Amino acid sequence: MPILRRRERTLIGLALAGLLLVALYFYVVEPLVNRARDLTELAPAREATLESRRRLVAQRARLTEELAEATLAVEKQAARLLSGPTAPLAASELQKVVKDVAAGANVEVRSERVMPPVDRAGLQEVPIELTVAGGIRETVALLYQIEHTPRLLTVKEVKVRVVGVGQPRGLLTTLIVAGYLLPAPAAGSN
Repeated sequence: MPILRRRERTLIGLALAGLLLVALYFYVVEPLVNRARDLTELAPAREATLESRRRLVAQRARLTEELAEATLAVEKQAARLLSGPTAPLAASELQKVVKDVAAGANVEVRSERVMPPVDRAGLQEVPIELTVAGGIRETVALLYQIEHTPRLLTVKEVKVRVVGVGQPRGLLTTLIVAGYLLPAPAAGSN
């Protein structure tokens, strides 16, 4: 085997050193440069996200106050809902409230019927159909008093008929009055 001369060894050493520099550039320097470029591109987006989160944290006191006000308003309105764990018990309470209001308005309750409850966005609507007889003023007073009861009630439907042609003051009014109830949580749910 021939011995390499000094000049050949130097050229081989320089070639290996060049190859090492090229490999070092492609596998170390270039990935670091690309990562630094990517991080500089991400910096404004991260700063914007950080700033928006700082603004959100700065609003904490105001948001806490608004939450307390909303909770108080919800509790105040929840007190106006019908009590009773089930729709039939709530319908019984609704019948009692409407009969008391009808007695206060001087109208005669001719018939009443409990209708099936309906789910309305987290509340249960408990309607009853009521037929009352009275004059125009008494009917208007009844509607006014239903609207201004301490319970949250809505008049869903009103049908007014004249009892007799010769008796223009005698009206027969059919109302569908609905009260609202928070449904009882399902057994086994947390």
